Amino acid sequence: MTAIHTREPALTIRAGRRALQRLKEKPLSPEDVHVIPGAAGGPKALGISGLDKAIFGDWLPRVPQERSLIGSSIGSWRFAAVASSDDPKAQLGRLAELYTAQRFAKGVSAAEVSRKSVLFLEELLGGREDAILNHPWYRLNVVVVRSLGKLAEDARGRLGLGLMSAISANMVSRRHLGRFMERGIIHDARLKAPLAKLVDFPSHEVALSRENLLPALLASASIPLVMAGVRNIPGAPEGIYRDGGLLDYHLDLPYQQPGVVLYPHFTDKVVPGWFDKSLPWRRGDATRLQDVLLVAPSKTYLESLPDRKLPDRKDFERYVGDDAGRERAWRSAIAESDRLGDEFLELIETGRLTDRVRPL
Repeated sequence: MTAIHTREPALTIRAGRRALQRLKEKPLSPEDVHVIPGAAGGPKALGISGLDKAIFGDWLPRVPQERSLIGSSIGSWRFAAVASSDDPKAQLGRLAELYTAQRFAKGVSAAEVSRKSVLFLEELLGGREDAILNHPWYRLNVVVVRSLGKLAEDARGRLGLGLMSAISANMVSRRHLGRFMERGIIHDARLKAPLAKLVDFPSHEVALSRENLLPALLASASIPLVMAGVRNIPGAPEGIYRDGGLLDYHLDLPYQQPGVVLYPHFTDKVVPGWFDKSLPWRRGDATRLQDVLLVAPSKTYLESLPDRKLPDRKDFERYVGDDAGRERAWRSAIAESDRLGDEFLELIETGRLTDRVRPL
């Protein structure tokens, strides 16, 4: 591998208090990593595809051991792809290409987006359910929310009113979101979710099965008004389920595990919920994140990309009428993301990771 330390850094690396102390005592090894979170963020995941490939395809396999993958929305799709094959690089590449090739007409209905998403998941994961459920060391956890009150409506007007009420309540305090949704974690039947007791919101846990795997993944990415809710996930409490990122956008959760929580992320900050994106004072809790090692694209790296940013959902509007242009920009960002993976591996192998890490 060609050394890249003469270039501007492609990665920003931050660590919680306990992870920072651990790194000072010993270099990071795959055996230290027992939990990997994956944030909601739609197409942004494509922009760190190369980092995922390096972590799951090159680095973690050096020490095979039981590891929990916990994701909401696209995070759960990434991890399902990783756990669905003994060639995670190929499956991550397939996910990125299938996502890039999606095209939606202007004014597309939520039902049509959901229909296409079902086809997407079936093409990516169909026939691989048993591989995910029986993976020798990865344990998948899919984060969803069960809708309460007006959020349990799919009629556009009532759902819109419910969302406005939830946004207003969240402005006052995040804890008020408990009136509108309940957290669900649908986890590998062999291992509970890697979390301490959840007391911030009503929460329930359900074991993954062949029957609920694809419905759970669909629900975890079902953004209100963009996609239809998923009704009655098999084995879970009755109700309409939606995007896990509504409550757990960047997974600011009380991780419970013996080592470092390795977090390949789109940004160098942790935003608790989807409604907190516009609230700069609402950030992740230092105690919950004390074991987290967060690895994300640097500002310099982002400036080098098409449109000077990672792919995102707004690109469907930005490139309206020019799907080929959007696809070119996204494929360029995906290809460039190999730099992120190369730099991560180089920092590990040269022992320079600790020099680059900053407090989270």
